[in-house]
Amino acid sequence: MKNYLRVLLLAAGPGLLAPAGTALAQTSAPRAELVTQTTGTMPLTLQQAIEYAIKNKSSLLATRLGEQTAAARVGEIRAAGLPQVNVAANLADNFKLQKSLVDFGALGGGSSATQLSAADINAAQNGQTVNLKTVTVASDPVPPQAFAFGLQYAGNTSASVSQLLFDGSYLIGLKAAKVYTELAKKQTQQAEIDVVEQVSKAYYSTLVARARLALLARNVQRLDTVLYQTNQTFKAGFAEKLDVDRLRVQRNNLVVEQQKAQRLTELSVALLKFQMGLPQSQAVQLSDSLGAAVVDAGALRQRLGGANFANGGGVNGLGAVPAAPTPAGTTPDQNRQDQQTALSGGRTDQINAAFNYNNRIEFSTLETQQALAGLDLANRRAGAYPRLLATAAYGFSGSAKNFGDLMAFRGPDSRAANGFPNQNWFGFGNVGLSLQVPVFDGFRRRYQVQQARVQQQTLERGFETLRQSIDLQDAQSRTTLINALDVLDNQKANLDLAADVARVTRIKFNAGVGSNLEVITAETELRSAQTNYYGAVYDVLVAKVDRDKATGELYNQAKK
Repeated sequence: MKNYLRVLLLAAGPGLLAPAGTALAQTSAPRAELVTQTTGTMPLTLQQAIEYAIKNKSSLLATRLGEQTAAARVGEIRAAGLPQVNVAANLADNFKLQKSLVDFGALGGGSSATQLSAADINAAQNGQTVNLKTVTVASDPVPPQAFAFGLQYAGNTSASVSQLLFDGSYLIGLKAAKVYTELAKKQTQQAEIDVVEQVSKAYYSTLVARARLALLARNVQRLDTVLYQTNQTFKAGFAEKLDVDRLRVQRNNLVVEQQKAQRLTELSVALLKFQMGLPQSQAVQLSDSLGAAVVDAGALRQRLGGANFANGGGVNGLGAVPAAPTPAGTTPDQNRQDQQTALSGGRTDQINAAFNYNNRIEFSTLETQQALAGLDLANRRAGAYPRLLATAAYGFSGSAKNFGDLMAFRGPDSRAANGFPNQNWFGFGNVGLSLQVPVFDGFRRRYQVQQARVQQQTLERGFETLRQSIDLQDAQSRTTLINALDVLDNQKANLDLAADVARVTRIKFNAGVGSNLEVITAETELRSAQTNYYGAVYDVLVAKVDRDKATGELYNQAKK
């Protein structure tokens, strides 16, 4: 992104000019309220642009949906510990009843008969009472017979309740839910930091592009004045037509550069709107000035601890920068050594002691991921713990020969026309405890624990890599910023010299003691110096944003 913005700013060529002697100093502008209008021109400070982007950038909105997903996931985990209630109903048409073989012979076998003897007959003829006896008559064995149980139509309805009493995985899951929510928030914060960086660089790009475009218009106006004066001198016979033609060629080139700069400025504004999530149709007016956006180079060098106090004086000229106060107990030689260490990309003991890795959201996110990995390992181990649930169920079941009879719902008090009970629905209920004890799972849990432990060790190794990466970014951003400040000082000095040379050359030409070619050469060099100066200004601004991001201060500054 930085390279793209750099090309965007410098593609206009040497025609984009800056006024000599522009004072650039850091000023603290009051925080303005976010403008939410959608019609007319929207006044926009950098702070407002950042706030609007954080609230409206589509990529951030999508990231925040991840937070909602995390919250829903937490609710899902907690729901497992609440009572689980289920209601079920079932109707079935057993159009072909299942039959089972039944051995009826095993129920008693044989047949019964009444035995009548001659003595019983004689006794009956004599008027005596005779009690006949029943005897069992042996019969042939009967094979098992097919028998259908139940009726064609059947139904049941029930309600069941279960309550988790103990589950080690559930308790660990509750802890992991909170950590998971924190991780989602940190991922959103990481996305917000990226948006702040993109919006800041795009805003500075637009500031520089507009400043160049405005100055280019003034340069065209000044060149028109020189061209008019030269043309009048030519008409009076004191200049050659070649001098007028040279100025016209230069003016034509400058107008072309102005048109290119206009289109590039429009493109930079479109990029800013895109980074903000602002509709392209919305007109904006940048409220911050370019001078207020550039930090004081001398003071910034002192904070970095890498200034060369013999050269350079910040944006206000080449005067000496006040020396930084020497900390107590630090010799001047040690102070200079620390400055050289910082300038070379190293970190002095004082800076190192003050640097907090937790200021970087990446480090904090990795810590959260490590905590999740630890909970995942504990969860795998908890899979060996028993699981205890309390259960209860109550319902009704019924059956009938036809569907209408089934839906009659006759209870225990129901009677048929002949007075016999004809109940067809019967209630049932149960309560109990369910204990599940894992005994052997083919070493599946053992390998899961190994994987979780390796994942945790991998994250631990990642801390050292991340620390080294942060150290490198810290040193690189410091060195880049110091170099950009040095280049800005040099380009400011070159701009002052080029402006003075162009001024003297114009005076000599107007006095008739200088040539037109000298004026054109001086103007060209001035425009080149101005272009280089604005490029250095943009580099300082981008380097400051990168520096704030490397130290973890970019997000905090955006929230101020």
